[in-house]
Amino acid sequence: MSDARLGLTVTHRRYVPYSHAHYAGNLVDGAYALGLFGDVATEVCIRTDGDEGLFAGYAEVRFHAPVRAGDVVEVTGRVSRVGERSRTVELRCVVVCRGRPDRGGSAAEVLDPPVVAVTATGTVVVPASA
Repeated sequence: MSDARLGLTVTHRRYVPYSHAHYAGNLVDGAYALGLFGDVATEVCIRTDGDEGLFAGYAEVRFHAPVRAGDVVEVTGRVSRVGERSRTVELRCVVVCRGRPDRGGSAAEVLDPPVVAVTATGTVVVPASA
């Protein structure tokens, strides 16, 4: 018997404001993506268990490409394992649009294909069922 929660996917999109630039070249620190992963994982827990749950940890985090202020990122979490109180979530942050200040102060473009910026595997826990 398959668990209906397996494969559940949650996606958020977010514009990365210039106020989040942390390094030269308008680079955003890696913790920005991890915070977005937490937001997606919270929605996963709400949808699977009716509770916000808690993020227990990451098994793996990989930074593949930079995230910059002016980007639009899409963050996706997919449930890959369901335990009694834990859920494993495969997480991915991709840049779908990027600011192009070299073309003008407000210029931007859609990236086709999107750029994979960060991937991770995380574990969340939820309260025991009543």
